[in-house]
Amino acid sequence: MIIESVRIAVMPAMCEQLLRALIAWAGPTAVESGCLSCRILQETSAPQAFCYQAQWKTHNDLLRHLRSEHYKRLLSLMELGTTPPLVEFHSVTETKGLDLIERARADQADVLILAKPSRMK
Repeated sequence: MIIESVRIAVMPAMCEQLLRALIAWAGPTAVESGCLSCRILQETSAPQAFCYQAQWKTHNDLLRHLRSEHYKRLLSLMELGTTPPLVEFHSVTETKGLDLIERARADQADVLILAKPSRMK
């Protein structure tokens, strides 16, 4: 799986326009072949910054997306930013869930029990 992330920060006056454009752009992206999920996020600490994130099933699915005519619209939205966009692609080889938390916390409890000093009388 590949995670695509694009962060765009704009002037406050452009926030509503960018948000609407990103939402409209994300709809068709979400139904592209190989797209596992697609979302638009607004940062709470920097409300003028928006992040588009998508998960792609394969590297080829991502490449097809990047080469598409549809992607040109995102490239033009990136140009609205007050700073260069932050663009990242992460290759994920393994995903874990609550089971990892449970295992880590159980292992921690075992370590704490073993590390507890014994009291000699």
